[in-house]
Amino acid sequence: MTTLPRIGLGCMSLSHAYGVPPTPEEGLAMLRSALDAGVTHLDTATLYGAGRNEELVGRALAGRRDDVVLASKGGMASVDGVKTIDGRPETLRGQVDDSLRRLGVEHIDLYYLHRWDKSVPIGESVGALAEMVAAGKIGAIGLSEVSVARLREALEVAPIAAVQNEYSLWSRNAELGMLDATREAGVALVAFSPIARGFLAADGLSPDALAEKDIRRAMPRFQPEHWPTNAALLPDWVALADEAGCTPAQLALAWVLSRGPHVTAIPGTTKLEHLRENLAAADLVVDAAVLERAGELVNQSTVSGPRYNAGQSVEVDAETFEEAS
Repeated sequence: MTTLPRIGLGCMSLSHAYGVPPTPEEGLAMLRSALDAGVTHLDTATLYGAGRNEELVGRALAGRRDDVVLASKGGMASVDGVKTIDGRPETLRGQVDDSLRRLGVEHIDLYYLHRWDKSVPIGESVGALAEMVAAGKIGAIGLSEVSVARLREALEVAPIAAVQNEYSLWSRNAELGMLDATREAGVALVAFSPIARGFLAADGLSPDALAEKDIRRAMPRFQPEHWPTNAALLPDWVALADEAGCTPAQLALAWVLSRGPHVTAIPGTTKLEHLRENLAAADLVVDAAVLERAGELVNQSTVSGPRYNAGQSVEVDAETFEEAS
């Protein structure tokens, strides 16, 4: 499989999750502009927009399929409007075929198990994806929001190319073993939400102004009991980015990329100017002392609230600081 670029584009927000998504026409224009700007890694999923995101990405890739590393995910889908985790082999086989159809391609470079279905041994799910590799439908297998234990179980069944877990200055769960485990196993660690759900962009985000269906409304760190503590970090954060000679979002990305050459990031955005800003972070040279201060300013001890609420937490397998304490 082609080596993953250090910075790609997470496509979820073009179809759902963060505020009101752009229209399909606007989303298509954004994706085409992203390709023109040099994006070479697109990340989508069966779940995003109940399949509409894959269709959108497929339209953007028409005539340009060979320009990108294309990643998608299965094992979590919208079924009759309800998010459903299903890692049964027969389900995954069908979802791979559906992803290929919606994307309008014959091959997906990287296909993730979006969530581990805790009712199905992960070896069975990975085995089904290995069949898809053998059939030439996908190029490599990835896992998302998994623990080190699950990664090791999966590696006993088939090669794993990437683990996509949340990783940013304010979500350090990967440092509870996954950062080291992926490096030692030669597996890419793909950081989603590397700008902390937009928090570290420091562009005036206000929880009160979030759209009704914005997923951040359900996340503890954006709620009244935690937000004031977190927002109080931003003035010093902005000052540190100014000292580094970059934007706050770029500093957040530079920090994530500094965690190891096997770490890549897939920030999402609906705005072309932000995409260009994010891509430029791959070439930034930030003083190590500044990066160290960034890590001291924003970390699991200075941020208030867990990353997910109780209902969201049961869906993931990744290590948590709450369990580690």
